[in-house]
Amino acid sequence: MQYVALIRGIGPENPNMHGDKLQEFFEKLGFTKVKTLLSSGNIIFESDLKDKKSIETHIEENLPKMLGFRRITIVRNYHDLTKIIASDPFKGVEDTPNSRLNVTFLKTGKEVFSVIDTIHTGTTKIMSGLEKKYGKDITTRTWKTIGRIIKKMEEN
Repeated sequence: MQYVALIRGIGPENPNMHGDKLQEFFEKLGFTKVKTLLSSGNIIFESDLKDKKSIETHIEENLPKMLGFRRITIVRNYHDLTKIIASDPFKGVEDTPNSRLNVTFLKTGKEVFSVIDTIHTGTTKIMSGLEKKYGKDITTRTWKTIGRIIKKMEEN
């Protein structure tokens, strides 16, 4: 089964968070066909494991042991992502520099869709509101990033 791990809070300031380190980490955990996408914690991989929660726990327990940091990880499969795209939650709203379309993934298996007016509201305020409502066990990706993840998954 093909999955994507969406790791919250990955940034270039920590060398252990770079794509090559994350790819090596996933391979050491026994996952195959590991690929990273962008530098924001999107790792595509294959596994014989079927339970996404078990995969998330396995990753989260080993991140501090092997890479020295803790992060929330949310796992989805190809079907989950294509179902989100097919549902067309934004109904014709376009992703522009002034209007960002975001998908926030929750540990509960659900998603929250938001449109961020970057001129008047800003990303920070929206993210703070999402955390206040849903807690910190979330991670957000842009609509365009979801499309890129699906495309990369289809290249396998």
